[in-house]
Amino acid sequence: MGVKVRKPGGHSSWCVVIDHQGERKTIAVGSRQAAERVKRELEARLALGGMALLQPEKPARPLLAEYAAEWLKNVEHERKPSTAGFYGQYLRLYVLPRFGDSRLDNIERENVKRFISDLRARNFAKNTIRLAVTTLRAVLSAAVEDKLIEHNPALGLGRFVKSEKATREATSLKPKEVARLLSIARDELSLAEHALIFTAVRAGLREGEIAALQWGDIQFGHGEDDTDRYILVQRNFDRRWSRKMLTPKSGKPRRVDTSRELRRVLLQHHDDQLVKAFAKGKSDISVDLVFPSEAGTPIEMNNFSERVFKPLLARAGLRKMRFHDLRHTFGSLLIQAGASLAYVRDQMGHSSIQVTVDIYGHLTPGANVSFVDRLDASTRPQQSATQPQQRSRLESGGFEQVLPNDWLGGRDSNPDTQIQSLQSYR
Repeated sequence: MGVKVRKPGGHSSWCVVIDHQGERKTIAVGSRQAAERVKRELEARLALGGMALLQPEKPARPLLAEYAAEWLKNVEHERKPSTAGFYGQYLRLYVLPRFGDSRLDNIERENVKRFISDLRARNFAKNTIRLAVTTLRAVLSAAVEDKLIEHNPALGLGRFVKSEKATREATSLKPKEVARLLSIARDELSLAEHALIFTAVRAGLREGEIAALQWGDIQFGHGEDDTDRYILVQRNFDRRWSRKMLTPKSGKPRRVDTSRELRRVLLQHHDDQLVKAFAKGKSDISVDLVFPSEAGTPIEMNNFSERVFKPLLARAGLRKMRFHDLRHTFGSLLIQAGASLAYVRDQMGHSSIQVTVDIYGHLTPGANVSFVDRLDASTRPQQSATQPQQRSRLESGGFEQVLPNDWLGGRDSNPDTQIQSLQSYR
Protein backbone atom coordinates (compact mmCIF):
# COMPACT_ATOMS: atom_id res chain seq x y z
CA MET A 1 0.00 0.00 0.00
CA GLY A 2 1.21 3.52 -0.74
CA VAL A 3 3.69 5.09 -3.12
CA LYS A 4 7.15 3.72 -3.79
CA VAL A 5 10.14 4.80 -5.88
CA ARG A 6 11.76 2.10 -8.02
CA LYS A 7 13.90 1.65 -11.11
CA PRO A 8 12.58 -1.40 -13.00
CA GLY A 9 14.98 -3.39 -15.15
CA GLY A 10 15.26 -2.13 -18.70
CA HIS A 11 14.24 1.42 -17.78
CA SER A 12 16.64 4.34 -18.04
CA SER A 13 14.59 6.43 -15.58
CA TRP A 14 13.23 6.04 -12.07
CA CYS A 15 9.55 5.26 -11.67
CA VAL A 16 6.87 5.99 -9.08
CA VAL A 17 4.72 2.94 -8.26
CA ILE A 18 1.28 3.73 -6.80
CA ASP A 19 -0.48 0.89 -4.95
CA HIS A 20 -3.73 2.17 -3.42
CA GLN A 21 -6.90 0.29 -2.46
CA GLY A 22 -6.36 -2.55 -4.90
CA GLU A 23 -5.35 -0.29 -7.80
CA ARG A 24 -1.79 -0.17 -9.08
CA LYS A 25 -0.15 2.37 -11.40
CA THR A 26 3.48 2.88 -12.52
CA ILE A 27 4.70 6.26 -13.76
CA ALA A 28 8.15 6.85 -15.30
CA VAL A 29 9.62 10.08 -13.95
CA GLY A 30 13.35 10.46 -14.60
CA SER A 31 15.97 10.96 -11.92
CA ARG A 32 15.62 9.57 -8.42
CA GLN A 33 15.46 13.09 -7.02
CA ALA A 34 12.53 13.94 -9.29
CA ALA A 35 10.83 10.63 -8.46
CA GLU A 36 11.07 11.35 -4.73
CA ARG A 37 9.50 14.77 -5.27
CA VAL A 38 6.64 13.28 -7.31
CA LYS A 39 6.15 10.62 -4.66
CA ARG A 40 5.57 13.28 -1.98
CA GLU A 41 3.09 15.13 -4.22
CA LEU A 42 1.15 11.93 -4.93
CA GLU A 43 1.06 10.88 -1.28
CA ALA A 44 -0.49 14.23 -0.41
CA ARG A 45 -3.10 13.93 -3.13
CA LEU A 46 -3.92 10.32 -2.25
CA ALA A 47 -4.54 11.36 1.34
CA LEU A 48 -7.14 13.84 0.11
CA GLY A 49 -9.17 11.75 -2.27
CA GLY A 50 -7.64 8.50 -3.45
CA MET A 51 -6.72 7.35 -6.95
CA ALA A 52 -9.55 9.29 -8.59
CA LEU A 53 -7.70 12.53 -8.00
CA LEU A 54 -4.77 11.22 -10.02
CA GLN A 55 -6.74 10.77 -13.22
CA PRO A 56 -7.58 14.33 -14.36
CA GLU A 57 -4.03 15.66 -14.05
CA LYS A 58 -0.82 13.89 -14.99
CA PRO A 59 2.00 13.90 -12.45
CA ALA A 60 4.59 16.58 -13.13
CA ARG A 61 7.28 15.44 -15.54
CA PRO A 62 10.92 15.89 -14.57
CA LEU A 63 13.01 18.84 -15.59
CA LEU A 64 15.15 18.23 -18.65
CA ALA A 65 18.28 18.76 -16.54
CA GLU A 66 17.17 16.02 -14.11
CA TYR A 67 16.30 13.56 -16.83
CA ALA A 68 19.42 14.32 -18.90
CA ALA A 69 21.65 13.59 -15.91
CA GLU A 70 20.26 10.05 -15.61
CA TRP A 71 20.25 9.59 -19.39
CA LEU A 72 23.91 10.56 -19.62
CA LYS A 73 24.84 7.94 -17.03
CA ASN A 74 23.34 5.27 -19.28
CA VAL A 75 25.20 6.67 -22.28
CA GLU A 76 28.48 6.51 -20.33
CA HIS A 77 27.75 2.90 -19.45
CA GLU A 78 26.61 1.72 -22.88
CA ARG A 79 28.65 3.80 -25.34
CA LYS A 80 32.28 4.71 -25.87
CA PRO A 81 33.72 7.55 -23.76
CA SER A 82 34.07 9.70 -26.89
CA THR A 83 30.30 9.49 -27.49
CA ALA A 84 29.44 10.21 -23.87
CA GLY A 85 31.96 13.05 -23.82
CA PHE A 86 30.42 14.62 -26.91
CA TYR A 87 26.90 14.51 -25.47
CA GLY A 88 28.06 15.78 -22.08
CA GLN A 89 29.86 18.73 -23.63
CA TYR A 90 26.97 19.84 -25.81
CA LEU A 91 24.48 19.40 -22.99
CA ARG A 92 26.57 21.59 -20.70
CA LEU A 93 27.36 24.30 -23.23
CA TYR A 94 24.14 24.63 -25.23
CA VAL A 95 21.15 22.49 -24.23
CA LEU A 96 20.97 22.86 -20.45
CA PRO A 97 21.41 26.64 -20.40
CA ARG A 98 18.32 26.88 -22.61
CA PHE A 99 16.11 23.94 -21.58
CA GLY A 100 17.57 22.68 -18.29
CA ASP A 101 14.80 24.24 -16.14
CA SER A 102 12.00 23.23 -18.52
CA ARG A 103 9.83 20.22 -17.83
CA LEU A 104 10.01 17.60 -20.57
CA ASP A 105 6.35 17.93 -21.51
CA ASN A 106 6.60 21.73 -21.73
CA ILE A 107 9.21 21.73 -24.52
CA GLU A 108 7.38 22.44 -27.75
CA ARG A 109 8.53 22.37 -31.36
CA GLU A 110 8.43 26.17 -31.54
CA ASN A 111 10.81 26.30 -28.56
CA VAL A 112 13.32 24.20 -30.47
CA LYS A 113 12.99 26.36 -33.58
CA ARG A 114 13.64 29.50 -31.53
CA PHE A 115 16.62 27.73 -29.96
CA ILE A 116 18.10 27.21 -33.43
CA SER A 117 17.36 30.81 -34.44
CA ASP A 118 19.01 32.19 -31.31
CA LEU A 119 22.14 30.11 -31.87
CA ARG A 120 22.30 31.43 -35.42
CA ALA A 121 21.89 35.00 -34.17
CA ARG A 122 24.87 34.45 -31.86
CA ASN A 123 26.96 33.47 -34.90
CA PHE A 124 27.69 29.93 -33.80
CA ALA A 125 29.11 27.68 -36.51
CA LYS A 126 26.49 25.72 -38.44
CA ASN A 127 28.04 22.45 -37.36
CA THR A 128 27.86 23.52 -33.70
CA ILE A 129 24.15 24.32 -34.08
CA ARG A 130 23.50 20.99 -35.77
CA LEU A 131 25.26 19.02 -33.03
CA ALA A 132 23.52 20.97 -30.25
CA VAL A 133 20.11 20.07 -31.73
CA THR A 134 21.31 16.49 -32.23
CA THR A 135 22.04 16.27 -28.50
CA LEU A 136 18.66 17.69 -27.53
CA ARG A 137 16.93 15.31 -29.94
CA ALA A 138 18.76 12.31 -28.45
CA VAL A 139 17.63 13.19 -24.91
CA LEU A 140 14.02 13.73 -25.97
CA SER A 141 13.99 10.49 -27.99
CA ALA A 142 14.94 8.62 -24.84
CA ALA A 143 12.13 10.40 -23.00
CA VAL A 144 9.68 9.19 -25.66
CA GLU A 145 10.93 5.62 -25.17
CA ASP A 146 10.41 6.01 -21.41
CA LYS A 147 6.86 7.24 -22.15
CA LEU A 148 7.47 10.54 -20.42
CA ILE A 149 6.39 12.48 -23.53
CA GLU A 150 4.31 11.41 -26.49
CA HIS A 151 6.50 12.77 -29.29
CA ASN A 152 9.91 14.32 -29.85
CA PRO A 153 9.55 18.06 -30.63
CA ALA A 154 13.12 18.20 -32.00
CA LEU A 155 12.57 15.42 -34.51
CA GLY A 156 13.61 16.51 -38.00
CA LEU A 157 14.92 19.89 -36.84
CA GLY A 158 18.55 20.86 -37.10
CA ARG A 159 19.25 18.37 -39.86
CA PHE A 160 18.74 21.06 -42.46
CA VAL A 161 21.48 23.13 -40.82
CA LYS A 162 24.36 22.10 -43.04
CA SER A 163 27.91 22.43 -41.85
CA GLU A 164 29.98 25.07 -43.61
CA LYS A 165 32.95 22.74 -43.38
CA ALA A 166 34.06 21.59 -46.80
CA THR A 167 34.07 17.84 -47.27
CA ARG A 168 37.67 16.85 -46.75
CA GLU A 169 38.89 14.39 -49.33
CA ALA A 170 41.56 11.93 -48.39
CA THR A 171 44.93 12.94 -49.77
CA SER A 172 48.08 10.87 -50.05
CA LEU A 173 51.73 11.03 -50.99
CA LYS A 174 53.14 9.47 -54.12
CA PRO A 175 55.86 6.80 -53.86
CA LYS A 176 58.64 9.28 -54.67
CA GLU A 177 57.29 11.70 -52.06
CA VAL A 178 57.18 8.90 -49.48
CA ALA A 179 60.80 8.05 -50.26
CA ARG A 180 61.82 11.70 -49.82
CA LEU A 181 59.90 12.03 -46.54
CA LEU A 182 61.41 8.87 -45.07
CA SER A 183 64.90 9.82 -46.22
CA ILE A 184 64.75 13.21 -44.47
CA ALA A 185 63.20 11.56 -41.38
CA ARG A 186 66.03 9.01 -41.23
CA ASP A 187 68.72 11.68 -41.55
CA GLU A 188 67.30 14.40 -39.31
CA LEU A 189 65.01 12.82 -36.71
CA SER A 190 65.73 10.66 -33.70
CA LEU A 191 65.47 6.89 -34.07
CA ALA A 192 62.10 6.82 -32.28
CA GLU A 193 60.65 9.70 -34.33
CA HIS A 194 61.83 8.12 -37.58
CA ALA A 195 60.28 4.79 -36.56
CA LEU A 196 56.98 6.49 -35.75
CA ILE A 197 56.79 8.20 -39.16
CA PHE A 198 57.79 4.94 -40.85
CA THR A 199 55.07 3.02 -38.98
CA ALA A 200 52.40 5.54 -39.99
CA VAL A 201 53.37 5.36 -43.68
CA ARG A 202 53.89 1.60 -43.96
CA ALA A 203 51.22 0.28 -41.56
CA GLY A 204 48.47 2.92 -41.78
CA LEU A 205 47.70 2.93 -38.05
CA ARG A 206 45.42 5.60 -36.64
CA GLU A 207 46.98 8.14 -34.29
CA GLY A 208 45.39 6.62 -31.18
CA GLU A 209 46.54 3.15 -32.27
CA ILE A 210 50.11 4.38 -32.65
CA ALA A 211 50.01 5.94 -29.18
CA ALA A 212 48.67 2.67 -27.69
CA LEU A 213 51.09 0.31 -29.45
CA GLN A 214 53.15 -1.96 -27.17
CA TRP A 215 56.21 -4.04 -28.04
CA GLY A 216 54.29 -7.20 -27.27
CA ASP A 217 51.91 -6.32 -30.13
CA ILE A 218 54.67 -6.69 -32.75
CA GLN A 219 55.57 -10.07 -34.27
CA PHE A 220 59.00 -9.74 -35.90
CA GLY A 221 59.23 -13.31 -37.20
CA HIS A 222 62.45 -15.33 -37.38
CA GLY A 223 63.94 -13.19 -40.14
CA GLU A 224 63.18 -10.94 -43.09
CA ASP A 225 62.11 -13.89 -45.23
CA ASP A 226 59.66 -15.08 -42.59
CA THR A 227 56.25 -13.82 -43.74
CA ASP A 228 54.86 -14.20 -40.21
CA ARG A 229 55.63 -10.56 -39.36
CA TYR A 230 52.83 -8.25 -38.33
CA ILE A 231 51.46 -5.69 -35.87
CA LEU A 232 48.47 -6.75 -33.78
CA VAL A 233 46.34 -3.64 -33.37
CA GLN A 234 44.20 -4.20 -30.29
CA ARG A 235 44.11 -0.87 -28.44
CA ASN A 236 43.32 2.76 -29.17
CA PHE A 237 44.30 5.61 -26.84
CA ASP A 238 41.41 8.03 -26.31
CA ARG A 239 43.30 11.26 -25.65
CA ARG A 240 40.31 13.60 -25.80
CA TRP A 241 37.70 12.25 -23.40
CA SER A 242 38.67 9.36 -21.13
CA ARG A 243 42.49 9.33 -21.44
CA LYS A 244 42.18 5.55 -21.41
CA MET A 245 43.09 2.62 -23.64
CA LEU A 246 40.00 1.54 -25.57
CA THR A 247 39.30 -0.96 -28.33
CA PRO A 248 40.11 0.09 -31.92
CA LYS A 249 37.50 2.04 -33.85
CA SER A 250 36.08 -1.14 -35.40
CA GLY A 251 35.64 -2.63 -31.93
CA LYS A 252 37.88 -5.61 -32.65
CA PRO A 253 41.62 -6.28 -33.08
CA ARG A 254 43.20 -6.56 -36.51
CA ARG A 255 46.49 -7.84 -37.90
CA VAL A 256 48.55 -5.45 -40.04
CA ASP A 257 51.33 -7.06 -42.07
CA THR A 258 54.75 -5.39 -41.87
CA SER A 259 57.12 -4.98 -44.80
CA ARG A 260 60.77 -5.97 -44.57
CA GLU A 261 61.86 -2.35 -44.26
CA LEU A 262 59.33 -1.59 -41.53
CA ARG A 263 60.49 -4.69 -39.67
CA ARG A 264 64.11 -3.48 -39.86
CA VAL A 265 63.26 0.00 -38.58
CA LEU A 266 61.09 -1.27 -35.72
CA LEU A 267 63.64 -3.92 -34.76
CA GLN A 268 66.37 -1.28 -34.59
CA HIS A 269 64.12 0.90 -32.40
CA HIS A 270 63.27 -2.15 -30.25
CA ASP A 271 66.94 -3.00 -29.66
CA ASP A 272 67.67 0.60 -28.71
CA GLN A 273 64.82 0.59 -26.20
CA LEU A 274 65.90 -2.77 -24.83
CA VAL A 275 69.45 -1.52 -24.20
CA LYS A 276 68.05 1.45 -22.28
CA ALA A 277 65.82 -0.91 -20.27
CA PHE A 278 68.79 -3.16 -19.42
CA ALA A 279 70.62 -0.10 -18.10
CA LYS A 280 67.73 0.37 -15.66
CA GLY A 281 67.76 -3.29 -14.63
CA LYS A 282 64.76 -4.25 -16.75
CA SER A 283 64.85 -7.22 -19.13
CA ASP A 284 61.27 -7.35 -20.45
CA ILE A 285 59.74 -4.46 -22.43
CA SER A 286 56.81 -6.35 -23.95
CA VAL A 287 54.24 -4.20 -22.13
CA ASP A 288 56.14 -0.96 -22.72
CA LEU A 289 54.81 1.56 -25.21
CA VAL A 290 56.61 1.57 -28.55
CA PHE A 291 56.33 5.37 -28.84
CA PRO A 292 55.99 6.82 -25.34
CA SER A 293 56.30 10.46 -24.36
CA GLU A 294 59.34 11.61 -22.40
CA ALA A 295 57.32 10.95 -19.24
CA GLY A 296 56.57 7.37 -20.34
CA THR A 297 52.89 8.10 -20.99
CA PRO A 298 51.10 7.68 -24.35
CA ILE A 299 52.48 10.19 -26.82
CA GLU A 300 50.34 13.24 -27.64
CA MET A 301 50.00 12.88 -31.40
CA ASN A 302 48.77 16.47 -31.89
CA ASN A 303 51.95 17.72 -30.26
CA PHE A 304 54.06 15.33 -32.35
CA SER A 305 52.38 16.55 -35.52
CA GLU A 306 53.08 20.21 -34.75
CA ARG A 307 56.57 19.71 -33.36
CA VAL A 308 57.94 17.02 -35.71
CA PHE A 309 55.71 16.09 -38.64
CA LYS A 310 54.80 19.50 -40.10
CA PRO A 311 58.39 20.83 -39.97
CA LEU A 312 59.48 17.55 -41.58
CA LEU A 313 57.10 18.15 -44.50
CA ALA A 314 58.54 21.62 -44.99
CA ARG A 315 62.14 20.38 -44.98
CA ALA A 316 61.21 17.65 -47.49
CA GLY A 317 59.60 20.25 -49.76
CA LEU A 318 56.19 18.57 -49.55
CA ARG A 319 52.75 20.17 -49.41
CA LYS A 320 50.94 20.68 -46.13
CA MET A 321 48.87 17.73 -44.98
CA ARG A 322 47.50 16.15 -41.84
CA PHE A 323 49.35 13.41 -40.02
CA HIS A 324 46.26 11.26 -40.62
CA ASP A 325 46.96 11.52 -44.35
CA LEU A 326 49.90 9.14 -43.86
CA ARG A 327 47.23 6.52 -43.17
CA HIS A 328 45.54 7.46 -46.44
CA THR A 329 48.91 7.17 -48.15
CA PHE A 330 49.23 3.59 -46.93
CA GLY A 331 45.76 2.63 -48.16
CA SER A 332 45.98 4.34 -51.55
CA LEU A 333 49.44 2.99 -52.36
CA LEU A 334 48.35 -0.52 -51.43
CA ILE A 335 45.58 -0.22 -54.01
CA GLN A 336 47.97 1.14 -56.62
CA ALA A 337 50.36 -1.72 -55.90
CA GLY A 338 47.61 -4.20 -56.81
CA ALA A 339 46.36 -5.31 -53.38
CA SER A 340 42.77 -6.54 -53.32
CA LEU A 341 40.14 -4.29 -51.76
CA ALA A 342 39.41 -7.01 -49.22
CA TYR A 343 43.07 -7.03 -48.16
CA VAL A 344 43.16 -3.23 -47.92
CA ARG A 345 39.95 -3.26 -45.87
CA ASP A 346 41.44 -5.73 -43.38
CA GLN A 347 44.74 -3.86 -43.13
CA MET A 348 43.01 -0.53 -42.56
CA GLY A 349 40.41 -1.91 -40.15
CA HIS A 350 37.41 -0.64 -42.12
CA SER A 351 33.96 -1.91 -41.25
CA SER A 352 33.20 -2.79 -44.88
CA ILE A 353 34.69 -2.80 -48.37
CA GLN A 354 32.32 0.04 -49.28
CA VAL A 355 34.14 2.28 -46.81
CA THR A 356 37.43 1.37 -48.48
CA VAL A 357 36.07 2.18 -51.94
CA ASP A 358 34.46 5.45 -50.81
CA ILE A 359 37.67 6.73 -49.22
CA TYR A 360 40.35 5.51 -51.61
CA GLY A 361 38.62 4.93 -54.94
CA HIS A 362 39.29 8.48 -56.17
CA LEU A 363 42.97 8.29 -55.32
CA THR A 364 43.76 6.10 -58.32
CA PRO A 365 42.03 7.93 -61.21
CA GLY A 366 44.59 6.78 -63.78
CA ALA A 367 43.71 3.17 -63.08
CA ASN A 368 40.39 3.58 -64.91
CA VAL A 369 41.35 5.81 -67.86
CA SER A 370 43.01 2.95 -69.69
CA PHE A 371 39.72 1.06 -69.81
CA VAL A 372 37.98 3.78 -71.83
CA ASP A 373 41.10 4.18 -73.99
CA ARG A 374 40.67 0.54 -74.97
CA LEU A 375 37.27 1.46 -76.45
CA ASP A 376 39.08 3.73 -78.92
CA ALA A 377 41.39 0.90 -79.83
CA SER A 378 38.45 -1.37 -80.61
CA THR A 379 36.91 1.13 -83.10
CA ARG A 380 40.12 2.64 -84.61
CA PRO A 381 40.77 1.77 -88.33
CA GLN A 382 43.14 -1.17 -88.73
CA GLN A 383 46.76 -0.15 -89.38
CA SER A 384 49.96 -2.01 -90.00
CA ALA A 385 51.49 -3.68 -87.00
CA THR A 386 54.83 -1.90 -87.28
CA GLN A 387 53.53 1.68 -86.94
CA PRO A 388 51.93 1.37 -83.44
CA GLN A 389 54.98 -0.51 -82.25
CA GLN A 390 57.35 2.22 -83.43
CA ARG A 391 55.19 4.97 -81.95
CA SER A 392 55.05 3.12 -78.63
CA ARG A 393 58.83 2.82 -78.55
CA LEU A 394 59.26 6.52 -79.27
CA GLU A 395 56.76 7.55 -76.57
CA SER A 396 58.27 5.32 -73.89
CA GLY A 397 61.89 5.83 -74.86
CA GLY A 398 62.22 2.16 -75.73
CA PHE A 399 61.36 0.98 -72.20
CA GLU A 400 58.16 -0.26 -70.59
CA GLN A 401 56.68 2.01 -67.96
CA VAL A 402 56.47 0.27 -64.60
CA LEU A 403 54.60 1.47 -61.52
CA PRO A 404 57.16 2.01 -58.73
CA ASN A 405 56.72 -0.48 -55.88
CA ASP A 406 59.86 0.12 -53.82
CA TRP A 407 57.91 1.59 -50.90
CA LEU A 408 56.40 -1.78 -50.01
CA GLY A 409 59.79 -3.19 -49.06
CA GLY A 410 59.32 -6.59 -50.71
CA ARG A 411 56.67 -8.67 -52.31
CA ASP A 412 53.00 -8.31 -51.51
CA SER A 413 52.32 -10.65 -48.60
CA ASN A 414 48.81 -11.32 -49.89
CA PRO A 415 48.85 -11.20 -53.72
CA ASP A 416 45.48 -11.35 -55.41
CA THR A 417 45.65 -12.85 -58.90
CA GLN A 418 42.46 -11.14 -60.04
CA ILE A 419 43.65 -7.69 -59.02
CA GLN A 420 47.16 -8.38 -60.31
CA SER A 421 45.70 -9.22 -63.72
CA LEU A 422 44.16 -5.75 -63.85
CA GLN A 423 47.65 -4.22 -63.79
CA SER A 424 48.01 -5.21 -67.45
CA TYR A 425 45.40 -2.57 -68.25
CA ARG A 426 47.38 0.28 -66.64
